[in-house]
Amino acid sequence: MSYLRTLSTRSLLVLVAAVALLAGGGAAIAVAAGGGSGPTPPPKALPEALHDALAASKPDGITARIKFTNNLFPSGALVGQAGSALLSGASGRLWLTNDGRGRLELQSDAGDAQVVWNQSDVTVYDASSNTVYHAKLPAHQQQSESANSAPPSVTEIANFLTKVGQHADVSDARPTNVAGQPAYSVSVSPKHDGGLLGSAELAWDAARGVPLRIGIYAQGSSSPVLQLEATHISYGAVSDAAVSVSPPAGAKTVDVGTPSANHGSDSTVKPVSGLDAVQAAAGFQVVAPDTLVGLPRQDVRLVGKAALVVYGHGLGAIVVVERAADTAASGSGGGMLSSLPTVSLDGSTGHELATQLGTVLGWQRNGVDFVLAGSLPPAAAETAARDLSK
Repeated sequence: MSYLRTLSTRSLLVLVAAVALLAGGGAAIAVAAGGGSGPTPPPKALPEALHDALAASKPDGITARIKFTNNLFPSGALVGQAGSALLSGASGRLWLTNDGRGRLELQSDAGDAQVVWNQSDVTVYDASSNTVYHAKLPAHQQQSESANSAPPSVTEIANFLTKVGQHADVSDARPTNVAGQPAYSVSVSPKHDGGLLGSAELAWDAARGVPLRIGIYAQGSSSPVLQLEATHISYGAVSDAAVSVSPPAGAKTVDVGTPSANHGSDSTVKPVSGLDAVQAAAGFQVVAPDTLVGLPRQDVRLVGKAALVVYGHGLGAIVVVERAADTAASGSGGGMLSSLPTVSLDGSTGHELATQLGTVLGWQRNGVDFVLAGSLPPAAAETAARDLSK
């Protein structure tokens, strides 16, 4: 969508961070590696603990105090970018109704932020820029209550975990205490092809099944890269007023649009895949060597007017997007990444977003815009970019 190309890098990052907070579901409040003080539940096998969580009665509502930690961007990764609660971390409050409406309020010295959502809309207000981002959520069919009444059995969950165990290490259910509630926690780490991801952790209320903490850890790090943690939580009905707060009247509004549930599903359009077919249809010289920094090429396909090339497998894969350069744009390339720190790529200037979980690098060469993304350190991403620029 063209509006994304007009957003500043900082605005785009704020929007991405807000979406990341909601991606796990509105009730997914939190995660820290350790537990708090207080009573803990009795030991249980993980399949049993998960079954009981899924079978627990849904609370009438949730009110919580939370702490959001964001260590995703190393020092210097966002040169010249102003602060925001979504980018620097913050504390705040959460309200959630039992019909899917909610409000997340974050306060920090870098600036406050507020996320409000319901079944059809989500708005993100960033006080540091006095900007509101609004999006319509895709429509989805509601399953009947009877279809959702029976959770998977303990045996079914155990069989699922066995399959997951072929690709990831899954811990036992660990009794702990989060936000004063007896809880269980579990960690999952990839066995291979995990890129820079070390593990993900989840803790949930042992009696109610409500997620209480969720965190993402980079390889070799004992501190979370991203963490949203409930420090206090209570259950009970939440008023409409608590989840219906409007942003200031004078705020700038950015309409993100409506994701299409049927996007890319037009059966009359045959997909173009394979290097030869994509090269013939692209209208520019597609660069797709057989290997890239030791990773074999797995897929080449045409997505709109861009060529999408994938190297490697799993979370450790590298994705390269190539498209004909906009002749009206600056010759330095970079597009949405153009305000980020620059790197030299053997005659080209790249713009790089480096995080603890991966790197995004954009550059332009021979009339083609390149964007390379992967869960790999900056040095490896720059080596891959130089290989593509030869």
